[in-house]
Amino acid sequence: MKSFKEQILEGIPELLPEIKPLRENINHAPKRKDVLNGNEKILAIKNALRYFKPEFHEDLAKEFYQELKDYGHIYMYRFKPDYEILPKNIEEYPHESKQAAAIMLMISNNLCDAIAQHPDELVTYGSNGSVFQNWIQYRLVMKYLAEMTDEQTLVLYSGHPLGVFPSHKDAPRVVVTNGMVIPNYSKPIDWEKFYAMGVSQYGQMTAGSFMYIGPQGIVHGTTITVLNAARMKINSNEGLKGRIFVTSGLGGMSGAQAKAGVIAGAITVVAEINPKVVTTRHSQGWVNEVYTDLKELMNRIKKAQENKEAVSFAYQGNIVDLWESFIQENIHVDLGSDQTSLHNPFAGGYYPVGLTYEESNTLMVNNPEEFKKQIQQTLIRHVKAIDTLSERGMYFWDYGNAFLLEASRAGADIVKADGSFKYPSYVEDIMGPMCFDYGFGPFRWVCTSNDSKDLDITDNIATEVLEEIIKESHQEIKQQLEDNLHWIKSAKENKLVVGSQARILYANTEGRIKIAQAFNKAIKEGKISAPIVLGRDHHDVSGTDSPYRETANIYDGSRFTADMAIHNVIGDSFRGATWVSIHNGGGVGWGEVINGGFGLLIDGSDDSERRLKSMLFWDVNNGIARRSWARNEGAIFAIKKEMEKEQGLKVTIPYIADDNLLKSLICE
Repeated sequence: MKSFKEQILEGIPELLPEIKPLRENINHAPKRKDVLNGNEKILAIKNALRYFKPEFHEDLAKEFYQELKDYGHIYMYRFKPDYEILPKNIEEYPHESKQAAAIMLMISNNLCDAIAQHPDELVTYGSNGSVFQNWIQYRLVMKYLAEMTDEQTLVLYSGHPLGVFPSHKDAPRVVVTNGMVIPNYSKPIDWEKFYAMGVSQYGQMTAGSFMYIGPQGIVHGTTITVLNAARMKINSNEGLKGRIFVTSGLGGMSGAQAKAGVIAGAITVVAEINPKVVTTRHSQGWVNEVYTDLKELMNRIKKAQENKEAVSFAYQGNIVDLWESFIQENIHVDLGSDQTSLHNPFAGGYYPVGLTYEESNTLMVNNPEEFKKQIQQTLIRHVKAIDTLSERGMYFWDYGNAFLLEASRAGADIVKADGSFKYPSYVEDIMGPMCFDYGFGPFRWVCTSNDSKDLDITDNIATEVLEEIIKESHQEIKQQLEDNLHWIKSAKENKLVVGSQARILYANTEGRIKIAQAFNKAIKEGKISAPIVLGRDHHDVSGTDSPYRETANIYDGSRFTADMAIHNVIGDSFRGATWVSIHNGGGVGWGEVINGGFGLLIDGSDDSERRLKSMLFWDVNNGIARRSWARNEGAIFAIKKEMEKEQGLKVTIPYIADDNLLKSLICE
């Protein structure tokens, strides 16, 4: 057998590898719907064959047609590499460019079994968040990355490697686009067709941008959300002790909820219908106990309330059954949310009540119209249960997964007379005004040594930096800084790492730059053994325009525009990013959001110092400036402070008109 490096450098094999049976011990993607007509199926196969020499076409055409029939997509399973895909030390990847090697590591992390939701279908999270469309794209990209230099740029169109082009050292090594279709062709059915034909993909957020770090990537934000929901709505000196937080989803992103709830001190109950997902999260220690019997679960919850435990329970079943059980048992729920993948409601992101997981998947493929009907009936019932518990005192928020949007489309009683939803998005009430407006967002880093000792050192460095920042901080951001300091101090004991040696930490402009500078200095001095990748979730201050999530607290009428996300990726690309990405779709669904991200490799050099200062400053302040112009009070405060520190920054500040004056004009 060829070595790991030889297989990487091989790219497309000269000879056809043996057909591999599908692995039975992993979670596979549900069969995609049959949405192509005869001519479109011919086109899909023709598109797939263009990667191969004509002598292979006869065999592969039959094989790809069978995959299209069996799975609704051509994954090219035969070409999945023989080696186990894992995040490795950066030096283990064949490379001419250290920056390219770092990207290889990040791709490997997104596709390793411990991380990916459907690894053999190249889906990282969210049921359809793809890294690549097929295994040949993976092979080609890894080969190009191994061979390219720091004076070239690899261009990716929805997973397809268009090619490596001459550029320069300050240009990104990789530029990624995912799902960037013409707006009038951005409906879910369009995605299903384009994906089946092999011409576009849904990259989610950090799946198609190679910046996913497992459920840890959303734990910190979820913890912040739960803590601040409790501070806002629960009048108690004991915080969340003995309080119940109920939600759904234990998949790629939603898997963070159980651990976040426990970190916040709550009794956390999460419904998940996929047995393999429940088993994975339980085995990883991300959920404490698993129940399939609702009566047993309700009794256990009552005991946890009596003992004021911080504990998490998974209910392996449908979320609607769980909500209705709380009503029947008359158990008070304090906090509630939902993280089912409702950006993809009719293709595996949400399941109808009354059917098993297997029955649902069969119905989805054999009778999609009936499946859709049952999904919408379930959403109506879902909302009724939430309404009942809310009337009893529960605080419920939409977690930006399109729950309210899809419930409204299903005909649920979810919209108020003024056209707004009756329940807030968590960004409206919590994350927007408390974090994003002040520049706080999900900064993250990955140790390319893949050595836990390096991660420990970075945790200590970040702690020291935050302790210094807090000393001089303004009252408006002290709570945020104290929460973040507590988070990083307890990060190791909370056992957050899955996959690469990575960490997430909510930080503002000052925090991100100073932490990155301290890392760069430690690499230069040899205290950290290898370069570090800096990045963030797209779910951040500047990277995403999403009217029902990241920009939900923009009230000047501009939340449906996408200038911020586009400017962000352009600005990052010429300020030093190692790679950049821009996507249609992510979190709330295809056609509902434009979002982008970056990766930046720092290696201890003066050049890294220059890049990180320029790029991180822009990456945060672009969003603060936009939020300030929307008249958000916290953002106006934050951008004024940034202008005081940086003489080169000049932002247009809004004047605030008198509402009574304007109302009097209209009344006349």
